[in-house]
Amino acid sequence: MGLFDDLSRFLENRLEEFLRNNPHLELEALLEQLREQEEDTLKLIAELQLQEKRSQDDILATATEIQKWHVRIQKAKAGNRLDLASAAQEHEASLLRKGNQQWGHMQGLKERIKQAQDLLQKIQVRRQEVQVKATEAQQVRNQQAKTQQTKTQEPLETSGWRSSTKTSLGSFDELEEQFRRFETDDELDRLKRNMGKK
Repeated sequence: MGLFDDLSRFLENRLEEFLRNNPHLELEALLEQLREQEEDTLKLIAELQLQEKRSQDDILATATEIQKWHVRIQKAKAGNRLDLASAAQEHEASLLRKGNQQWGHMQGLKERIKQAQDLLQKIQVRRQEVQVKATEAQQVRNQQAKTQQTKTQEPLETSGWRSSTKTSLGSFDELEEQFRRFETDDELDRLKRNMGKK
């Protein structure tokens, strides 16, 4: 039962605590661990079912032996061979005890199979839960990557806008300066003409 106890404790306590304390955790490793536990549990179930089949075969063989000795007891009694009947009854009693032990062993195997199947179901549920969390975490990482990419692109676009604005503003300032010179020169020419007329 050590395997059941260890896995149950892991599933019931450690997994929840682990996920709570490590939200940034790479969940793929945890999923792989759960897949391995699922595989191990499936192998255990197969082995226990094989043992159960052998146990059933042993019980049937013992039951056949008991029937055979029961018939022999009846024959010995009918033939007035009480010494043989008594020995046969002892042997039959021994076979009945053996059959009871085999039955108990088979019932124990059935119980272990049931526990392993319950455990398998818990592992599968947990694996699905972790898979959902892993998918959500991946979506969050993808979203963060997109956001980061957008932030990285924004300064480039903004700086591109600023540099083109500076270029435009620079060109505008230059144009403004040229017009001022032109207007100043024009004003000077006008003043010179006016002075020349006087």
